[in-house]
Amino acid sequence: MTRRAVFIDRDGTIIRDFHFIGKPEKVELLPGAADAVAKLNKAGWPVIVVTNQSGIARGYFTEADYERVRARLDELLRSHSAHVDASYLCPHHPDISGPCECRKPGPLLFVRAAHERGLATKGSWYIGDKLRDVQPAAELGGHGVLIPNEETPAEEVQSARKDFAVASSLDEVVDRIVKSAR
Repeated sequence: MTRRAVFIDRDGTIIRDFHFIGKPEKVELLPGAADAVAKLNKAGWPVIVVTNQSGIARGYFTEADYERVRARLDELLRSHSAHVDASYLCPHHPDISGPCECRKPGPLLFVRAAHERGLATKGSWYIGDKLRDVQPAAELGGHGVLIPNEETPAEEVQSARKDFAVASSLDEVVDRIVKSAR
């Protein structure tokens, strides 16, 4: 039997979105994000980060820079007794590297993570601050939740309200997830 998971976007959902973050010292946890991840950890939910990182294709930073940022995020989460079980990234941008199957809203990275980690896509949770982060929930049979911020386009919030859920914070979503598993 495979377990359900929580697939979370990174920038704008767990950490502040500085647009093309390639320096570990720029990593800043969003308020309540680490505690929300810790709640998921404590409740036994696998936490998988799935992130588009087109800054690599654009030449703004390298995959090695991305890994240093990822390591810094892991360090900050550990200081709150939280952790991410795995991270998956798309380093492409369709205008630069051509179309790819791994860029969200495509489901490839979610399916790959599920296969590699023995997780179910059906019934899992798909969370992010952009519509593309939650759209895979529809194709994969999961629960999509948009957490809009000041940079989330209004039309994406309206669209999410029709097809998915909308929440005000990661903590609110995590409470919903934990309660649903009881």
